[in-house]
Amino acid sequence: MTAKLDPRILVVNPNTTTTMTATIADAARRVKSTATRIVAVTSSMGPVSIEGYYDEAFAVPGMLIEIAKGEREGADAAIIACFDDTGLDAARALAGIPVIGICEAALSVAPFIAQRFSVVTTMERSRLPLEHLVHRYGMAGRCKVRAADIAVLSLESPNSGAKERLRHEIALALSEDKAEAIVLGCAGMADLVHELSGEFGIPVVDGVAAAVKQAESLVALGLTTAKRGAYATPVRKPYAGLLAHFAPQSMIDV
Repeated sequence: MTAKLDPRILVVNPNTTTTMTATIADAARRVKSTATRIVAVTSSMGPVSIEGYYDEAFAVPGMLIEIAKGEREGADAAIIACFDDTGLDAARALAGIPVIGICEAALSVAPFIAQRFSVVTTMERSRLPLEHLVHRYGMAGRCKVRAADIAVLSLESPNSGAKERLRHEIALALSEDKAEAIVLGCAGMADLVHELSGEFGIPVVDGVAAAVKQAESLVALGLTTAKRGAYATPVRKPYAGLLAHFAPQSMIDV
């Protein structure tokens, strides 16, 4: 893969809610370089929102289809726009292009601007999975994870009270965690980053925006996903039943 000055970046919403995809796409386009092309897509199969391990498992197949299709159509990098980093390792094994999860992207940016920071996510059932990611990405000593007890799709409803509960949890993170910055733990919060930063007077990190800038950097450096060891191309073999067309040799033709 050679460096490109006009990268095509695929942004995949792994849930099936198109209005959330629009929010994610807007956040991506606000920070992209002039020549970068953002292609935002919604998974065609799976849950309407991803809240916990069960939803995450069933969101992966549709997300993999979109990444395989996007790479075939010329994407130079892909972003998984769910803070659970849904199916990230599987996507990296499938794709040759760089694949970035917005949680890893956000957690790699936050230490540049703060010693201590807190992730504020949606539901309590999502908190522990994110704590596992924080540990995986080496930030356990610097980052706390909090849940505002709000449903993901309630962020789109002005009368749900979700944004007020989010603000309350951010205030607690600042007072109880001594957080110096906040990481928004849901792609559906991407449109709130500037509003919340101004209101609380602190840096607020959105994983979608962070992932776009990292994707642009990887493409500019001409880097691709390693294809030996953990992210080696999947072994060709038949898959049975409803998953037959997810066999590795079939995915290139989806």
